Amino acid sequence: MSQQSNGRLVHYTKETYGDSFGPDLLEQYKIYVQSAENVSARRVASSRYLLTLNIALVTLYGIQSEGFGQSYWTTLVPILGILVSVLWYQIIKSHSDLNTVKFKIIRQLEEHLPVALYAYEWQLAGEGRGTSYSAVTRIEKWIPIAFIVLHIMLLISLFWVKRDFLI
Repeated sequence: MSQQSNGRLVHYTKETYGDSFGPDLLEQYKIYVQSAENVSARRVASSRYLLTLNIALVTLYGIQSEGFGQSYWTTLVPILGILVSVLWYQIIKSHSDLNTVKFKIIRQLEEHLPVALYAYEWQLAGEGRGTSYSAVTRIEKWIPIAFIVLHIMLLISLFWVKRDFLI
């Protein structure tokens, strides 16, 4: 019953696998769909954490610059915010890339099932490029970019204030 991997998704037919082919395929499909949903859940959890961290850094910058004046810590906070935001963007992209692959595999698995729900949904959604649906990660990637711009503006304003004190 064992075969070497040959680059195909499905290695057996019902005839070569046996009567449990359909139920086993359906069970693997369910598990794989759940793993795709888990990737999305991890993306949401990491985005919440990094959003909270970015908000805390902006708050710290405001408290620090108001209460303690200008110091190297005031410069360090926006730099750290830029690094966190770049990391956040990369995490979103990584999860998006992984889910893209997972959903391609799900659509291939659906070719062996009676109904291809994900493939049909994706077709109706214009494959994420239509007017009825835009992929969430395309929108979500703008949030860390906005924080990068905010942290850069904080750095610029910091140096602008220092320059005004020197004049």
